[in-house]
Amino acid sequence: MNQTEARKREHIQIALEENISAHHNYWDDVHLIHNALPEINEHDIDITTTLFGKHLGAPIIISAMTGGYSEAKKINENLAVAAEKFQVGMGVGSQRSALENARLKDTYSIIKSYDIPLKIANIGASQLVLWDKKTILENAGKIVEMIDADILAVCLNFLQEVVQPEGETHAKGCQKMIQMLADEFNRPILVKESGAGISYEVADRLGQTKIAGIDIGGLGGTSFSAVEYYRAKQKNDQYNMREGQTFWDWGIPAPTAIQETGNATNWELPIIATGGIRHGLDVARALIIGADAAGIAHSLLRPATISQEATLQEFDMITHELRTTMFLTGIASIDELPKVRYDYGPYGPYYYA
Repeated sequence: MNQTEARKREHIQIALEENISAHHNYWDDVHLIHNALPEINEHDIDITTTLFGKHLGAPIIISAMTGGYSEAKKINENLAVAAEKFQVGMGVGSQRSALENARLKDTYSIIKSYDIPLKIANIGASQLVLWDKKTILENAGKIVEMIDADILAVCLNFLQEVVQPEGETHAKGCQKMIQMLADEFNRPILVKESGAGISYEVADRLGQTKIAGIDIGGLGGTSFSAVEYYRAKQKNDQYNMREGQTFWDWGIPAPTAIQETGNATNWELPIIATGGIRHGLDVARALIIGADAAGIAHSLLRPATISQEATLQEFDMITHELRTTMFLTGIASIDELPKVRYDYGPYGPYYYA
């Protein structure tokens, strides 16, 4: 097993064994106003939607989690079973390892065996900028073909890269590279953060390119700085333990990142909300404040390491919670969710100073 495979395995093991969440989940600060007279029947609620031209059974993406080491194949397969059954989107972890080692391709390509309406390929921006234009386009094509992807996510994960001993902190030229891909690549480009959030200024700059949308990847869920803290702790690496602790809660809260992105100049592109989405109530909260879909990762990881049945049961519960939230707010369809009244703040809707 090479260093990259070992690191990917460590990431999953730490995510399963340690508390790697930000110290506050900001979705708890989004308080929805209860509708005591909903005037709808629960069985009439429609949670289907359209995203990037694809019809989805629910406004949910199974967010990129893993790939690139042997056990990841089973995790991705269990997730793919759920994506097929519920007809939702699915992403995979960064695919560079499979570009470098062909024997790892099936840890990602296993999802091609399933009828998933929206498949999202994944590559890190800090890796792309190391290549010339020809290599970028060639490798982007290879990773899209690897999973028969409908869209390519370019991942902005500079927090993790800078606190990771093996990290690649190459950010210069990223915007130009994203613009080139959006102009010339044969698939839509999704720009994705990984836990530190997208600001108004960054969304404004990205909105000037031809990208297809943004995954805001905000603060509140998995902290990759925390993940690197635990990796350093396993190695008794005091230096990187310190850095992991210092930047544990770095970033823009996920709900704020949605609002910042949605307020960017002339912003009309889809917004995917990730960063601490735990259940169907959080999915509804995200759509109510401005997202078009919500991405879930950590809540599905443990079930996906157990069995297909456990993964399907968790996903069924998530969709049921979404329906329940819609019923309690009097909303019959996904496109009506932005009508729900809410308060966003730490004290709740009934706090008076």
